[in-house]
Amino acid sequence: MKVLSVNVGRPRPNPWKGGPGDTGIDKRPVDGPVAVAVPGPKGTGAVGLAGDRVYDVRHHGGPDQAVYAYAREDLDGWEAELGAPLAGGVFGENLTTAGVDVNGALIGERWRVGADVVLEVSCPRVPCGTFQGWLARDGWIRRFTEAALPGAYLRVVEPGNIRAADPVEIVHRPEHDVTVAVTFRALTREPELLPRLLAVDALPEQEREMVRRRTGA
Repeated sequence: MKVLSVNVGRPRPNPWKGGPGDTGIDKRPVDGPVAVAVPGPKGTGAVGLAGDRVYDVRHHGGPDQAVYAYAREDLDGWEAELGAPLAGGVFGENLTTAGVDVNGALIGERWRVGADVVLEVSCPRVPCGTFQGWLARDGWIRRFTEAALPGAYLRVVEPGNIRAADPVEIVHRPEHDVTVAVTFRALTREPELLPRLLAVDALPEQEREMVRRRTGA
């Protein structure tokens, strides 16, 4: 299990939000080590990787969405379906991984990346209009949601530097069985799964509050 590429965004105009503004979805692999730290609160645009940020501050960024990981194996599957090459970072991910079951990771699972960094799986990515516009695929939000291969947002537990080819080691797995994919399915197309999320302490409070509201718990 390893990191294939570390990807940092560059600002570009975002015509898909219906108004002026930028997006950081255009992430490209970078050479050399990248510093990773706990970002400031959501609403500031801060994320975990040095040199990166988000611009839709209402929906992205902050400690629970510090780093976004997506598996190269899933990108390969999308390449075959879409009939187009998909470079590392094209889904807006900070880490493109190899050999890591990103969608099968448990919420609260912890990964050591390289020598120093420890990350904790917090929640799945939910697709938005910017993602669909960036890929220029009509119906992409629906198709991405049907596939339930969302990739994982991660918190920074121990800061440090990461770089391409760093090994990834699972150093902690919680006792429950709620994966990134199950959480995504519960929050989108399969609300009957929502009660399973109530026991997941590592789920971000915003998602936990949504689950309580929708289940009446």
